[in-house]
Amino acid sequence: MAAHHDLSVGTLTCCQVCNSTRLQPVIDLGHQPPCDSLLWPHQRNEPETSYPLRLFFCEDCSLVQIDHVVAPEVLFFPDYPYRSGITATLVEKLSRTAQSTLGRFQVEPGSLVIDIGSNDGTVLSAFKQRGMRVLGVEATNIAQIANQSGIETLQAFFDETVAARIVRDYGHASVMTATNVFAHVAGLGTIMRGVSALLEDGGVFVTESHYILDLIETLQYDSIYHEHLRYYSLKSIIRLFEQYDFTVADVERIDNYGGSIRVFAVKGRGRPVSDAVRDLLATEREAGLYEGAVYQAFAERVRRSRRDLLAKVLEIRAAGHTLCGIGCPGRSSTLLNYVGIDPDLMPYIAEQSSSLKLGLFLPGMHIPIVDEERMFREQPDYALMLSWHYARPIIAKLRQRGLRSKIILPLPEVTIDIAQG
Repeated sequence: MAAHHDLSVGTLTCCQVCNSTRLQPVIDLGHQPPCDSLLWPHQRNEPETSYPLRLFFCEDCSLVQIDHVVAPEVLFFPDYPYRSGITATLVEKLSRTAQSTLGRFQVEPGSLVIDIGSNDGTVLSAFKQRGMRVLGVEATNIAQIANQSGIETLQAFFDETVAARIVRDYGHASVMTATNVFAHVAGLGTIMRGVSALLEDGGVFVTESHYILDLIETLQYDSIYHEHLRYYSLKSIIRLFEQYDFTVADVERIDNYGGSIRVFAVKGRGRPVSDAVRDLLATEREAGLYEGAVYQAFAERVRRSRRDLLAKVLEIRAAGHTLCGIGCPGRSSTLLNYVGIDPDLMPYIAEQSSSLKLGLFLPGMHIPIVDEERMFREQPDYALMLSWHYARPIIAKLRQRGLRSKIILPLPEVTIDIAQG
């Protein structure tokens, strides 16, 4: 099993999946801080570390990837400020993982389901409601929140050692899931060896990751950050699973996080493969995902988008209008740092009252993150929607609550939503 899948910290020179050296540069987003390394007030006066953020395309297996690995303990520290369960839209989407999996595969009630990077237990809650025995593995202190809400969770980085411990204490799993985490892990080899050891023969490993076709089509350069080491095509993920004797048996495109791919890999070679797999491979080929030209066109669109957004913000501020940000997902750090929007242009970012990010500052640009009540009270002339990939339900809710600001959507192109009435 491929030793090169256990990535070393620092700059990479080979493909993360196939070990090829034929990596074609796509775009350089500059040196950026880790997107979730939000700052406490006193830290604004201290040195801040940034790392290269460059995107590459593998000419052999078609994996799109960044070329610099930041130490996992830097990215996923104990007080990591992300919770999936506080966003109603996301809870609904993540709950479909259980529905989709159990609808495809015959899994006996009471079977063990394990989620890697389980966060606050949102995904596992849906499996538990459907009669499954569940166990989460979560590296950050969010594990404590999951345990308090009744989802048994081990606080650890998942690897072969943790897998052996789970087999000893809980038995083998019928289903394992990794939602919005499978593209994040530097220790991909130890993850895959652990999954292989923990799953029963014929068990299903379900992964959900940002999908490169959606990223290209909707210009989601803001979803490029150090936590996301890989941007899978179906072709590249099949290439990965084959190296561990898994069959990619089924696949579906989902709209989570602005466009993701849900892959169902069955332990064992030669398992039945759905028409959906063959169809999506054909779609990828037709879209040009296996050729470098599509990525060079993407890079040029990104550079144009950067100029357009900065010009709009400068125009708004030059006219004396007020501006704030709405939402502070990890991707907002990439966008604001790359475009160069600082507190002088955008004095604050409004987050919902339950957010763990309130009172902190965006890395790099140091824009303060405040309770959204300030935005409703001040009614700025414009608001930049940083969670633009969920814009429709968020805008509807904000309008219902009385927000009158003109809302700027930065991507795929700069557009403005104006309140009616």
